[in-house]
Amino acid sequence: MITLATESIKQDMIRLCHSALDSRSLRVELLKRLQTVIAFDYVYFSTTDPATQLMTSSIMPETPPSWLMPVFLENEFLQEDYNKFSDMLRTHQVVGILSQATDYEPFRSQRYRDMLMPMAIEDELRAIFVTEGACWGTLCLHRERSKVRYTPAEADFMTQLAPHIADGLRKALLLDSLPQGNPPDGPGVLILADDLSVVAMTAAAEYWLTELAETQNSARYDLPITVRSVVAGLKAIESGMATSATPKIRLHTRSGHWLMLCASRLTTAESQAQITVIFEVAQPTELAPLMMQAYLLTKREGEIIQCVLRGWSTNEIATRLHISANTVQDHLKAIFEKVDVRSRGELAARIFTQQYQR
Repeated sequence: MITLATESIKQDMIRLCHSALDSRSLRVELLKRLQTVIAFDYVYFSTTDPATQLMTSSIMPETPPSWLMPVFLENEFLQEDYNKFSDMLRTHQVVGILSQATDYEPFRSQRYRDMLMPMAIEDELRAIFVTEGACWGTLCLHRERSKVRYTPAEADFMTQLAPHIADGLRKALLLDSLPQGNPPDGPGVLILADDLSVVAMTAAAEYWLTELAETQNSARYDLPITVRSVVAGLKAIESGMATSATPKIRLHTRSGHWLMLCASRLTTAESQAQITVIFEVAQPTELAPLMMQAYLLTKREGEIIQCVLRGWSTNEIATRLHISANTVQDHLKAIFEKVDVRSRGELAARIFTQQYQR
């Protein structure tokens, strides 16, 4: 039942989503308000790379047991189950409640048996945050056994908020943030055993692991969710559960740099195949598709931006794309409005240049 207080909280959360907060601050403030309407004992609130659906950061106010994250990622990427984020995105299901999905027989869910039951969790509510078909984040809310299960009314409340949260997470990527400090010149290399124990790493990899650590007190060999997620993506491809060519993650680091991670197998004749994770500053060719999605640009607008970044004139763009010069100008006007710039030079600077200033 929607009360005046509940409606007021919803409107406050919607305002937060459009208040230009950074991603972490936005999620922290949203959770504070959400808990006054939808009770939960544990929470996992992530951002994702919209191209690969791999997690780029997470908020978990309660420190999870060490075994939890590997079980969670294995279930999400390597097992069939109810309300998996990938399935929710594919079927356009914004919110899912585990108890309802299993017809109130939670033991049918492997996630319940392996993860929720050992933590004395009774029910789970999941949500995905999607704009124009791109998923910018995910949410898990958990209730302990002594509490009532999640209700359709709570799911409906979350469904109403979801598009606003998606928009807030999308816009958080676009906040002006000049890079701080000088990252390593070359790529970082992290070598892991199949159980994710660290075999070796370069100094550059250690730099980026520190940058990506979820907390300031993380140990040197604690693997952040980004690394675990890209490795889980690799294992999903190897098992046939995913079809992507190479698991990649693009993300904005705390110091304002755009970073790309990718995972692959390092096979040698002497030892079992190990996992290699590469860290490197994201180049414009990798960053461009993400920026196109973040600014809600159409495919044609994205093509025109690529031409602008190559320095082509209006007539050259028109010839290459087989459209009129007037149509090019109309597209440029729409692009300038979406990106909030007034010229081609400002457009290039807004999308790329500030990310590479030293």
